[in-house]
Amino acid sequence: MRFAAFFLFILLVLVALGVYVHRRASGLLGLAVRGRRRLAVLLAAAVVAMAVARLGRGALPDSALRGLGIAGGAVSLGVLISAVLLGVVDFGRLLARLGRAALGRAGEAGPVAQEPTGAPAPREQPPPAAPREQPPPALPRRAFLAQGAAGSALLIGSSSAVYGTLLGRHDYVIEEVVIPIPGLPRGLDGFSIVQLSDIHLGLFVGEPEMRAAEDLVRKARGDLIVMTGDLIDHDPAYAEHLGRLTRRLEPLAREGVAAIPGNHDHFAGIQRTLDALSRGGARVLRNRGRVIGGAGGAFALLGVDDVWAARMRVPGGGPDLGRALADVPRDLPRVLLCHNPVFFPEAAGDVALQLSGHTHGGQVNLLVRPADLVLPHGYVAGVYRRGGAHLYINRGFGTAGPPARVGAPPEVSRIVLVAA
Repeated sequence: MRFAAFFLFILLVLVALGVYVHRRASGLLGLAVRGRRRLAVLLAAAVVAMAVARLGRGALPDSALRGLGIAGGAVSLGVLISAVLLGVVDFGRLLARLGRAALGRAGEAGPVAQEPTGAPAPREQPPPAAPREQPPPALPRRAFLAQGAAGSALLIGSSSAVYGTLLGRHDYVIEEVVIPIPGLPRGLDGFSIVQLSDIHLGLFVGEPEMRAAEDLVRKARGDLIVMTGDLIDHDPAYAEHLGRLTRRLEPLAREGVAAIPGNHDHFAGIQRTLDALSRGGARVLRNRGRVIGGAGGAFALLGVDDVWAARMRVPGGGPDLGRALADVPRDLPRVLLCHNPVFFPEAAGDVALQLSGHTHGGQVNLLVRPADLVLPHGYVAGVYRRGGAHLYINRGFGTAGPPARVGAPPEVSRIVLVAA
């Protein structure tokens, strides 16, 4: 119910933005009535396609729903980006218009020039020349620049959406980062953790993406694999895919796979998600801890439930770091798995490193990264530090919302622990 309400809200926003883009694009392109109707049908069809793709599972084959979702998502994302850029252009025009009006009023209030006295009599004027045919008036410079800016906004919006949908969401990279861990035993210096986060298994992340994830994890060659939440998008039917992927990953690291849930795993059904992970061979650390290493040295790996579980009033849900700490010796250095980076200020005094996801690195970043301004503490992607503790935020592997990525390539992380 929560997901359906949120999705309905997003559709209403897209409809409003579509009306705005339709009006601006129709005027800019000089569309006649028929052209305006065709554009309106295209924009409306994109919204309907997205709704059918998200909510129509079982009514149509998955392949058809996937095609509808990708096409509708590309058009809808193009509308979203274009609306933002057109809004910037129109806001700039409004400010310029207000500035010219203010200057005009200031000029009218200035001193009035005096008519000279004793002016000479006017001279006789020659007869007017015969009228010549005039060329059509040129577009004023301001109007030309405004139309050019609006046209660029539409072009950038549509092309970015097509790129992000067809290419950007599959532009996988392996990010490697070295993190110093105070008290890490010399025997574990160079220990590597491969992090896979925000897979969002579902309509747009299936078997081809699972094979890509497996190949990237194999190339990263980690000692331990961790899966840090949002493993299923929202449909519990994809829990089977999660179990299959986990079984493939488990043999790729000598310490196996550890996993925690994210907010989408709760939306999909937390018990089915956790059961799939366990059947696949993962060690689920939902407010639990385990010791990594042996006689030559060890560290504590901790995992907590997602912060949204408490907001959703899941019985016993929510992060409980104290409970996880109770599972491990007190003198070991600690690495925490927590899906949402917003928990880092609370955990920083008790752990050396927190590995998170959730943000997707903003997912769609065109020239600027809006997530820097809206996410708590500005935690978006990469490494952050608080006191002596580090936070690493993985940009995620899949997508949420539109099946596209722009300026935030999907990643598998390789975190190398070194003795501080």
